[in-house]
Amino acid sequence: MGQVAQQAGSVAVRGGGKNAVAAVANSVSAAEIAQYLTFQLSGEMYAVGILNVKEIIEYGQLTEIPMMPAFIRGVINLRGSVVPVIDLAARFGGHQTENSRRTCIVIIELTNADEHHDIGVVVDAVSEVLEVSSADIEPPPSFGAKIRADFIDGMGKIGGKFVIILDIQKVLSVEEIASLATVAERGAEAGTASGTA
Repeated sequence: MGQVAQQAGSVAVRGGGKNAVAAVANSVSAAEIAQYLTFQLSGEMYAVGILNVKEIIEYGQLTEIPMMPAFIRGVINLRGSVVPVIDLAARFGGHQTENSRRTCIVIIELTNADEHHDIGVVVDAVSEVLEVSSADIEPPPSFGAKIRADFIDGMGKIGGKFVIILDIQKVLSVEEIASLATVAERGAEAGTASGTA
């Protein structure tokens, strides 16, 4: 906000008057600022809207579930609630995240048809919370990204570098994940049946 006052002040001094001050204030307020949690994943920097982030916990105490897609790492008990844990690197088509001291689980809260779902996502390391102006967000690229284009909400320009801002509702679509889990389960059952035949 200090920058706004400085910009407004410099315009007024140059003779722009009150109308110029109002124009600068309006242009700055038109570019909304949002907060994003940034994290590392397979050497890339990603971001999710901070309003979706419930908490960040240490990686561990994971219970694996048989016959699930590779990107579903299992479930955790979060204060009495069962929370599924998704490996984002595997979800994006890569290898499963290798655990290190900085590996953690970000608990994301999703709202779908007035229902709240908590889903954990495994990331290599959490970086920081950044404020990004809507003016500094470019549309997602139509090609060349390492992940599906519909998973990308935009490309945030931060310090001369781009950060991939995820459309977390699409990345963690409960319906899509459930259908993929069903397909994996059927495939496992078919493999078991053909193995016993």
